[in-house]
Amino acid sequence: MENYQGSVSINTENIFPIIKKWLYSEKDIFIREIVSNASDAINKLKKLIAVGEANIDADEWKIEVTVDKDAGTITVFDNGIGMTEDEVIKYINQIAFSGAKDFLEKYQDKTDDAQIIGHFGLGFYSAFMVSDKVEIDTLSYIEGAESVHWESTSGMDFVMNKSDSEERGTYITMHIAEDSKEYLDGYKLKDTLLKYFSFLPVNLYFTDVQEEEKKEADRQKKAEEAKEKGELVQDVIDVPTPINNVMPLWAKPVKDCTDEEYKEFYKTLFHDYNEPLFWIHLNTDYPFNLKGILYFPKLKSQYDTLEGEVKVYYNQVFVADNVKEILPEYLMLLKGAIDCPDLPLNVSRSFLQNDGYVNKISAHITKKVADKLTGLFNTDKDNYLKYWDDINPFIKFGCLKDEKFYDKVKEAIVYKTTANEYFTIDELGDTNAIHYTDDLVQQAQYINMYKDSDVKIVVLNGPLDNHFMSYIEYKNPGKVKFVRVDADVTETMKDSSGDITQETLDNISNTLTDDFKKVSANDKINVKAESMKTSIPAIVLLSEESRRMQEMAKMYGGLGFRMDDDVTIVLNAKNKSVQKLMELKANGSDQEKSELICEQIYDIAMLAHKPMDAENMTRFIERSAKILDMFSE
Repeated sequence: MENYQGSVSINTENIFPIIKKWLYSEKDIFIREIVSNASDAINKLKKLIAVGEANIDADEWKIEVTVDKDAGTITVFDNGIGMTEDEVIKYINQIAFSGAKDFLEKYQDKTDDAQIIGHFGLGFYSAFMVSDKVEIDTLSYIEGAESVHWESTSGMDFVMNKSDSEERGTYITMHIAEDSKEYLDGYKLKDTLLKYFSFLPVNLYFTDVQEEEKKEADRQKKAEEAKEKGELVQDVIDVPTPINNVMPLWAKPVKDCTDEEYKEFYKTLFHDYNEPLFWIHLNTDYPFNLKGILYFPKLKSQYDTLEGEVKVYYNQVFVADNVKEILPEYLMLLKGAIDCPDLPLNVSRSFLQNDGYVNKISAHITKKVADKLTGLFNTDKDNYLKYWDDINPFIKFGCLKDEKFYDKVKEAIVYKTTANEYFTIDELGDTNAIHYTDDLVQQAQYINMYKDSDVKIVVLNGPLDNHFMSYIEYKNPGKVKFVRVDADVTETMKDSSGDITQETLDNISNTLTDDFKKVSANDKINVKAESMKTSIPAIVLLSEESRRMQEMAKMYGGLGFRMDDDVTIVLNAKNKSVQKLMELKANGSDQEKSELICEQIYDIAMLAHKPMDAENMTRFIERSAKILDMFSE
């Protein structure tokens, strides 16, 4: 062929500077585009062979990536379809044409495997993001075709002539620019290839020229040393091995996968050696092509769920992590991989086009996850309950974010009690209130007051539980009401023996109200007396509504809310300290001792209610020491 020079033909939609600066969100995407194009070129030739339009006997389909730091080049070779001179002109020089679109239009009636993103076209020009010169050497599969050489230093002007290449397929040689020399590091480039192509369906080989030269030098040195010692010199032949796995576990039929394979695949994907709890293998052919595996990870703490990761692939090529258009936010708390060749990607292969199709895919994945959870609850409840501590933050978050998800899993929502038992809402029974604790240590005294009763105390101490309780109440109006153990004195807590009259109780509260207003520095505190089963002198109560409003106020910066008027201290009329305090008040004697007892009763009650600040804790300890001294005397 004759030398051919010219300028790349573009239209207003495909201006090269836009491609270079804004089309791709990350610089390393250049290698994804070039290798993906190579894979597409092989797929094209496979299809032509399948429909009888090409007679090729390929021993192995392969892509080779070679980095030569000394030469400053990265070369990508594929033994796929190759290009003729006319095709180079059409697909490289005239960016406005899409090679993939043209190919599919021609062969769409002969194959249903429409999985070509584009052999060349816009993706090829991502090479100029990192290169100051790009060369193409290509030989078409067509018998008698001449090889073609193409090169450009700007992406806009090019030179074409005959190539020396005699191997079917295409070489892309990128001369790496000064500001992108980091990609000439063999380790970095290999890591980038593994990021995108760990599961590429074509064998991918990687060669670092300088590393190979070092290995060869080492072999030569060892051979010479062996000769000097009179030892037998053995020829060492390195058999190249692909760096990728062409058959990821999600591509295998579910029936052919073992538990050990699922666990090993999880470790490979996430380098996490904590075994997952269980998993969902997605395998759908209709109405869209979707495969993948989603894992429920075991949590180290209740906050670990915020670190989920779902890798999204397109024809086994990595696209992105946690693509929000495909996965609802709460599904991103899981870990796994999904591969969907039907995703409507744009030319950068990264961002999903706004398409109703994506919503259907998202809805399908959500349904499969909900079905897995409810199926496990119904058929393997013992294991489901063992998993509950790990999976409940995910389920609760999903319910809060997606009403449809709640409707699917609501029958599988369980509540753990302080006795480590699990019950659904219905199993908790018809009750005016479901009592719960959000701090097993701080509220231990309140919980103990229920221990001899049939009342079940539910543990709701997760970061989402305050919102989740309100949501469950909203979804079950009139049926469900959550009340924290320190919100009220129930009949269960009271001593109904009748040896203390209501008149006595009223007298205690009336007599001591002013004293507790003083020691609490809260003139709105409510003081009441009850005959209680516990031995403690008093407990502090805060209504459920006030507590929730306080917590909401904290979330929004305080908002100036004060709920002091809703705080109640309940004095235990059966407690000897309370009785002694009443005796001192009646006699009008020893005012100092009366105040000391009153302060100590209040602080003991507050300690069981919430953490005490440093100043009050200091006073409490000093006062306790003083009381011990008085007792010793």
